[in-house]
Amino acid sequence: MLALRPVALSDLPQLRRLARERLLGVTSLVDDETCLRDKILDSQASFARSEASQGPENYFLVLEDLDSGQLRGCSDILATAGFASPFYSLRNRPFISSSRELNIQHGVPTLSLCHDLSEQTLLRSFHVDPPLGGTPLAQLISRGRLLFIAAHPQRFADSCISEIVGYSDANGESPFWQAVGQHFFDLPYVEAERLCALQGRGFLAELMPQYPLYIPMLAQAAQDCIGQVHPDAREACQILIDEGFAPTQYVDLFDAGPTLQGRSHQLRSIAQSRVATSYPSPQSGQGQQWLLSNERLQGFRAIVAALDTAPGAEIGLDPAMFQALQLAPGEPVRSVAL
Repeated sequence: MLALRPVALSDLPQLRRLARERLLGVTSLVDDETCLRDKILDSQASFARSEASQGPENYFLVLEDLDSGQLRGCSDILATAGFASPFYSLRNRPFISSSRELNIQHGVPTLSLCHDLSEQTLLRSFHVDPPLGGTPLAQLISRGRLLFIAAHPQRFADSCISEIVGYSDANGESPFWQAVGQHFFDLPYVEAERLCALQGRGFLAELMPQYPLYIPMLAQAAQDCIGQVHPDAREACQILIDEGFAPTQYVDLFDAGPTLQGRSHQLRSIAQSRVATSYPSPQSGQGQQWLLSNERLQGFRAIVAALDTAPGAEIGLDPAMFQALQLAPGEPVRSVAL
């Protein structure tokens, strides 16, 4: 049995392993002991915060194999993007110019530095061990965050966003970064990505141009990157699209990967999940698979479970499920079908 739970300080060594294996471009998960320790402590403080309101909190979750104690993946919720400093991205929209004398109006696509997405809830740090890719457990790592939001909606914004890793080649080079960012930072993509992970995005606003970048003036390889998803990020992207997220006009500063957005109350795991009263019931293991979670804050747990009977006002769980969710019979359980 594997369960999604809040990160603990004792997870630091294993979290470093996950960070080393993460996809290049996931800047919220970097292999740096001090950075990860601070992230864990910040997450613990966020879960411990009694005031139920939206603030700067980040809620970091890890997928643990309960038999071996091994971590198999992780994900994160930043309650408010840009709370302490602006959350920068590039806005892709046309610049319209016209001439009355010639009766010509022309639109040129441009990229402009902006922080329009500040104050929205950001889903980030998705990582799953490769053997679990394409399985329900990958969905648990991603969608479990939405079950947590459903249980504690007052702590989050009405809109969620997620930045999807954009294209880079097998050598870790981003054609978009080479055409844009490297001219202003004089750093390779890998080094710039790590600097952002460690220090945040503030330096980007100081060095990036404040005027629009005309897309047709970029190299064709860079233009082709805009809004493209890295092949290894397609699963993370598809899970969110299936939830109800959609691409926007915003792309990432580094690799021009797409930014997805969805209204929280319309996302599938929030809109369709239901809370039922639990009771003991043997399960064959052959039933339909569901995502299940408890309704707790610090003690949050979420699992994948096969149920012989679809939940209604009550939900039947076997002893292993009760143990994984750290619940007793009669306590509430949130469920949504896979």
